Amino acid sequence: MRRALLRWTTRAGALASLLLLGACAAGPGGGDQIASEKLAAIRSRQLLICGIDGQTTGFSSPDSQGHYRGFEVDFCKAVAAAVFGDARQLTYQLVTLDSRFAAVASGAIDLLARTTTNTLLRDAPGGNALSFAPVHFHDGVDVMVPVASGITSLAGLGQRTICLLSGATTEQVLGDALRRVGVSYKPLRFGQIQQAFAAYQAGRCQAVSIDSSILAAQRTGFAEPAAHRLLGRALSKEPQAPATVQSDPAWADAVRWIVYALFEAEEQGITQANVAAKLAEAKANPKLAERRRLLGVEGSLGSQLGLSDDFVVKVISAVGNYGEIYGRHLGAGSSLDLPRGANRLARDGGLMIAPPFR
Repeated sequence: MRRALLRWTTRAGALASLLLLGACAAGPGGGDQIASEKLAAIRSRQLLICGIDGQTTGFSSPDSQGHYRGFEVDFCKAVAAAVFGDARQLTYQLVTLDSRFAAVASGAIDLLARTTTNTLLRDAPGGNALSFAPVHFHDGVDVMVPVASGITSLAGLGQRTICLLSGATTEQVLGDALRRVGVSYKPLRFGQIQQAFAAYQAGRCQAVSIDSSILAAQRTGFAEPAAHRLLGRALSKEPQAPATVQSDPAWADAVRWIVYALFEAEEQGITQANVAAKLAEAKANPKLAERRRLLGVEGSLGSQLGLSDDFVVKVISAVGNYGEIYGRHLGAGSSLDLPRGANRLARDGGLMIAPPFR
């Protein structure tokens, strides 16, 4: 009996070892690479395909030379830098609210970076079967109206025509809010952001509703921004995050920890300007255990994700930490000047926090 049990245990152990070896394979960037069809395909084509909006100031829009810039774009660059060590090995695919989930499911894009709210139906296998990375932007639905309309509350929207984006959660959120105050409205739906705001400015609707950050971003392009105001009521929670296909958990894990690395780097005071110096200090000082693990000096954490162990160094060198990305595109240093609020680090009273890198 004991011999039989020993033979079974030995065979089981051997099988487990074979499975473990099959799950890992040597890949570029050093270390063992976790089996991921998506990551293998990305490396094979030497290019990350990232889905963005491409039309919203601060999030993703072309500059004067036609290069896309913005909050979404920098998250695409962060992932490309982690995978290749080069944020330029990247191409952008413009996706609408209606087409974004099909683009993920079909494999047309590797990463959905355009602002997308994490909801049960989008996350669940019975819904869109997405795998969401950590929330990187907290927002809420609001309504914008012309100052001259005299509308100052939700009740004033009764029987008004409101421009909306099809495929967004806004319509349900707005409908629920107006039902609570006992009024109804007339929806006018559009497939693209620019169409909705063009209709609003042309007077085809008396209000436009979407996430407050998008309203603020679009208003910066109006001829008279001061002639339009947000009602200033957060009608919902809109925790937004990058997303990948749910059927490849290894790829989802890699993206998840790339986002966490941006939070952790800010918390540890590691910036785009000082990352090289911080790395040198970590290499020279064994007492800096947390920094050494984060920057890949010890612990081999990147290998557990199919990335190089110094992937965080590559990410921060390319785009900076989370606070730098926010400030550059959305914060005081940008045309939007959006207060960080809930998007501050947890230590500063916000909601952004990373689990331990260990």
